[in-house]
Amino acid sequence: MKLGEIKNADKYQGLYVVDFGDTSTVGLTAGEVGQLLESEKFKDIKVYKIHNASPDGTMELKGVPNDIFNLEMGMFFYGGDEKAVKNDYQQLVSAGVKIAPPARANVQLAKYSDDKYAVAIIYPAEYNDEFSAWLIEVDYKTAGAADGGIDAATRYYANSPEILERHQMFPQSEFEDMEAGELLAATKRAIAR
Repeated sequence: MKLGEIKNADKYQGLYVVDFGDTSTVGLTAGEVGQLLESEKFKDIKVYKIHNASPDGTMELKGVPNDIFNLEMGMFFYGGDEKAVKNDYQQLVSAGVKIAPPARANVQLAKYSDDKYAVAIIYPAEYNDEFSAWLIEVDYKTAGAADGGIDAATRYYANSPEILERHQMFPQSEFEDMEAGELLAATKRAIAR
């Protein structure tokens, strides 16, 4: 894959490079990559996430499996004391207000039984590394057991706990997803934005 000359590559860190086979496009968001993958025309593209980009144009790319853009992942923090778990839930919601999360996320306070509760944060799977770093940045800590991943999210949905409270978090992104027509035009350019 050959990329065009990229000035200020560091502004593209966290975005994606898409290899179409004969051409490539730098600077797409996860939402835009997801839109492309939903199309029959682009179902076989190769996707790379931009890591450690430098102002001189060098970038470290990490391959991303296409199916990850269709999956949800979550982190689940368990406890037996309702009051303590409610406090953990409020702490996580407050953290998202103070420091925006890396992507949209659904935070839930769930009840399995009188002595089993959970705080769940569910987000698009392609943002797993970013959410792990964000939870460290906001210094989120709980006292109980924790579980995470795609399988953990699947188990959570299968168990159907009672949702006591929920809160939708939104990122503070500098890039808005392009509309369909604009995105299609961007696939013909070396640099999307």
